[in-house]
Amino acid sequence: MRKRMDLLWYFLAGMFAWNSLPHLFKGITGQTHMTPFKRVSSPELNVAWSFVNILFALYLLGLASGNGTLVLPWNANLGGITLWVFLGGGFVMALYLGYFWSNPKARLPWHRD
Repeated sequence: MRKRMDLLWYFLAGMFAWNSLPHLFKGITGQTHMTPFKRVSSPELNVAWSFVNILFALYLLGLASGNGTLVLPWNANLGGITLWVFLGGGFVMALYLGYFWSNPKARLPWHRD
């Protein structure tokens, strides 16, 4: 049985992986989108924030798989329960983002605009 902390890392890796997607898609299509830095962030900042999220996801996969470094998904022992936990993290993030973005006045607590 996997350690519970490993499963938490897989779950969080899924969350960061899925969170990278809207920033990447908006950025590469030249659209503005909210980041933690600004409510309306440039496409370039969104691409950069997407890659930061991807790096976090790869690092967390490294922690979860015991390698301790950036690990690509196919080397992260994603199979069985770990795959389901990773996908669960992505699913939870997707549900949250869908809920969050359904509010046209969505903003993070520290955004002042």
